[in-house]
Formats: sequence, C-alpha cells, structure tokens
Amino acid sequence: MSKTQPIHVIGGGLAGSEAAWQASRAGVPVILHEMRPHRGTDAHQTDGLAELVCSNSFRSDDAETSAIGLLHAELRRGNSLIMKCGDANQVPAGGALAVDREGFSQAVQAAIEAEPLITIDRAEVAGLPPEDWESVIVATGPLTSPDLATAIQGLTGEDELAFFDAIAPIVNFDTVDMTKAWFQSRYDKVGPGGTGADYINCPMDETQYHAFIDALLAGEKTDFKEWEASTPYFEACLPIEVMAERGRETLRYGPMKPVGLTNPHAPDVKPYAVVQLRQDNALGTLYNMVGFQTKLRHGEQTRIFKSIPGLEKATFARLGGLHRNTFLNSPKLLDSELRLKAMPRLRFAGQITGVEGYIESASIGLLAGRFAAAQALGKTAAPPPATTALGALLAHITGGHLDGGKGSFQPMNVNFGLFPEVEMPKGPDGKRLRGKAKGPARKRAYTSRALADAEAWFGVTPIAAE
Repeated sequence: MSKTQPIHVIGGGLAGSEAAWQASRAGVPVILHEMRPHRGTDAHQTDGLAELVCSNSFRSDDAETSAIGLLHAELRRGNSLIMKCGDANQVPAGGALAVDREGFSQAVQAAIEAEPLITIDRAEVAGLPPEDWESVIVATGPLTSPDLATAIQGLTGEDELAFFDAIAPIVNFDTVDMTKAWFQSRYDKVGPGGTGADYINCPMDETQYHAFIDALLAGEKTDFKEWEASTPYFEACLPIEVMAERGRETLRYGPMKPVGLTNPHAPDVKPYAVVQLRQDNALGTLYNMVGFQTKLRHGEQTRIFKSIPGLEKATFARLGGLHRNTFLNSPKLLDSELRLKAMPRLRFAGQITGVEGYIESASIGLLAGRFAAAQALGKTAAPPPATTALGALLAHITGGHLDGGKGSFQPMNVNFGLFPEVEMPKGPDGKRLRGKAKGPARKRAYTSRALADAEAWFGVTPIAAE
C-alpha cells in the first residue's frame, strides 16, 4: 500500500469516478466520497456510481470530423475508465456512442470497487473538507449539495452562477405502434454497434406538427421558485417547449428535422417533421425521446406526447423533468491545474467547472486526477497541448475569457471553436481548398493534429477497450 497521503474525491459521478481511477492508476491512494444513498438529489434515481441522469448518449463517435468524437479518441488513449465502460456497454445509436444506462453504471462501479487503491466512503461531505485533507478534488457536478455549495460560495466570494437542465422522457418500446413508426438512422448512417437503422422515427404531417406546437405552447409548465426565475438555460439542452416559443419552425430545424429519412409505410410522402427515439438500454426495451427534454408537468407530458403518431398508446418508464445546475466562474477562480486560487488544496472537476456534457465532464475528471496524482508524487504535471480536445477544454475553463469570465462565462460543449487555428490543407492542385470541401478538410486538419499531440502528451499508443 502506498504511503502517499490519499487524494479525496468528492462526488461519484462520471468526473469523480474518472478522477479517482486516474489517480489510483498513477499509484496514489484515493478516498471517493459519494453521498448517495445517504442523501439523494433531485435528478438521480439510484446510488450507483456514474449514473446517467439525462441522455444515455455520449454523442458522435466520429474522431475525424467531430470535436466530441475526437475527445472520445483522446480519452481512449488516456486509459479512461468512462470510455472503457462506455465502449463495453454500447447500444445502437447511428453515428453516436450511446450506452446501456444500468450496465454502464454497474461497470464503472465494479471497476472502482475492484481497484485496491480506491476506498469508497458513502457519506456526505457537508461544508468545506477537513483541513487535514491535503488534496481534494470536488467533482460534485451540477447538483452539489447545498451545504458544500454554500461553503464554496463563501470561500470564493462569487455570486452563484446557475442554469436549468431538462431531462427527456423514456418510452417503453413495446408500447410504440410500429405500423406508424419505423427504424432508420438519419441518412442510414452506421455508428458504433449500429446497423444504420438505430432510431425509431415517428412522422408528422404539417397539420399534426402545428397542432403539436400549439399543445406545447399551451401546456402547463413547472412553476419556478422566486430565486430561480432569473436562472438561464443551457442553450444546448433547451426544453422542447422553450424551443417552440422561439418560433413555430424551430423544432423542424432541430430535434424534429425530417431530413435523411424515408417512411417505408408511405415512401412517396415526405414527413413534415419527425420525432426520433434512441435505444436506452441493451435489451432494447427502453427508448428515449431525442431532444425532448422538458419542463412540462407530468400529466401534460403524457397527454401531449401521446398525440405523436406511433405513441398514442405509449407508456413512459420515466417522464421528463427539470433540475438546477451550478457551476463556478472558473476562469477567475481556478488556476491552470484546476486548483481553487483561494484554497489550492481544492481542485474542481466535471460540470461544476463549466463544461457541459458527460464526456467533457469525464475529461476534466481525467485531468484533475492526473494533476493531483502528479502533485502527490512530487512531480510537475504538464497541461495537455491546447491543440488537443482536452487542452482546448482546459483553456476554456481556466483562461478562455478576456474579462476573466465576468458576465460571459457559460457552460460549453467541446467544439472546434475552442481550438487554436489550424493551417488549412491544400488540394491536389496545390491551392487552398474552398467551398464544400473546405469544412470537412478543416475538421480533419484539427483532429489529425490533435491526435498526434495527444499521443505525445500521454506518451502511450492508443488503448483499446477491453
């Protein structure tokens, strides 16, 4: 057993589990503190580590032209526990990597429990961690317990920053009318573990679509408490009724876009809009409504969503919901190794730092775990190059705002806009690419540069999922 002082990780979500894993793999003991089931949250339903509370999708797995797919590839090279368990529990999802919720959580927990250098402590850390905890990673996510959140707020002197995040409903597959719906991925795209027919598609004609929009707009919504009224939504996870309020056609250009799909029940009739459902578990018994996060009251959800063709007799394993997320003004409060400037023994990881998305959160957990382990071993941890997806995210949350984040810092998914500019490749004629060829070529230039730099930083060859 190592005689190094343990690293305390608070929070057993994706970021906390990844941080604990990375630190233990470096040879440093870890105590992982998870308050569930001692104290629950508004969004979690189990006490399992790395529970997925919203979507079951890790989004695109395309490492050539997608920033999130690139991040997947970088994490695999870094021996990420989250990616290893995600790959082992994938379910069909077109070009995306989606996972069986229960299988994924169970795999993460089994790996953590089997790691001899990790001890799991099922108790809440109320308030600031004890002073004799020399190294702490706070990975409490968007649902930080009130006592700890209040203590952090008092320590930083910052006004709390928060936004709402909404959860999509899950439908029981055997209640979907497949005489109206059909299986198909958009443009028949084949992704990880998929066949090109991975989504259930429910078509709407123009009349049905506008009736649906009217119902969304008129539906009774969740009431806000007075202190919640000014909290903004995260733009990438807007409730469906909020999208509808922005314009009647908004949903047709968002989650209900009908492109790349042909209805085999009426091949000559192009749907005006399409609702897609994505497989949510390995058995294929549960499907979640893609992009249908909502703050409608439960009774209204059942009534309105059953108006969708194919879902008239649907039953719901889980209805949508709304919860409040909390994040730090990280560019002002954290240093380049994710340490709180006001108390450097505290590091932060995951969504509380101002990244959005499961994989982005796990990525910051990976970095925090590696930084903390290096410090515990008396080493200096070099940050990942800014040209990598990991480095771009780190730069965003620790220094990507000229005003220190004041008034402008918001949660962000990984995207190529966070990367340093890349030199555009030239075509066969030796000239710079233009037109339609320019976009994909630019993305490939970003990803090829990033993967080369990531491999050099990790100092390892790509690690395949077991």
